[in-house]
Amino acid sequence: MQNALSRKTILNWLIDAGLFLSALAAIISSIYFLYFPNGYQGGRNLWYDVRIVFERAAWSDIHTWSGVLMIVAVVVHLAIHTKWIELMGKRLFTSHRHSAAPMSKGAKINVGVNAVVALSFLLTAISGIYFLFVPGGSNRPTVLFTPTGWDMIHTWAGIIMTVAALIHFAIHWRWVTKVTVRFFTGLLPQSKCSHSTISAR
Repeated sequence: MQNALSRKTILNWLIDAGLFLSALAAIISSIYFLYFPNGYQGGRNLWYDVRIVFERAAWSDIHTWSGVLMIVAVVVHLAIHTKWIELMGKRLFTSHRHSAAPMSKGAKINVGVNAVVALSFLLTAISGIYFLFVPGGSNRPTVLFTPTGWDMIHTWAGIIMTVAALIHFAIHWRWVTKVTVRFFTGLLPQSKCSHSTISAR
């Protein structure tokens, strides 16, 4: 069997696939918590203790551990793309110092979207770590912000991250579909495989 992709591209695809699946689990569990808030609320919460596929505790575990997996996948993703990040940073800095910008409009949009994804993910991760490691439930102590403040940061940073990530996904849609097809084609017997290669982004 001969794989049609380079090792670097396969590694990129595997990391991105892990990031996508963990993000999908985190987003779905987030939607559950947004639409089905906790607490009896004196009878005002008509969805109190509702079960949607899983119990609330299971959704909480899914959200927590998918978030942890996202953090791990993002750290590995950034480590792999360190040189690209440095190159784009230098090119963006140069484009602001000289009238003849060396970056195309598409490249600037890509960098801008990536920056929004990175910042919103950082805020989501930090607030998630607060809820994971600071005990006390709804009576957690104030660490820079109140628990309500951390909850707002976590919620809205997560929403912004989701929207920005969808835009990022759309920008790289052709790469995703092309590499995904080649990845699974490479798992077929050699007679059915393509012998061409695709380089990593």
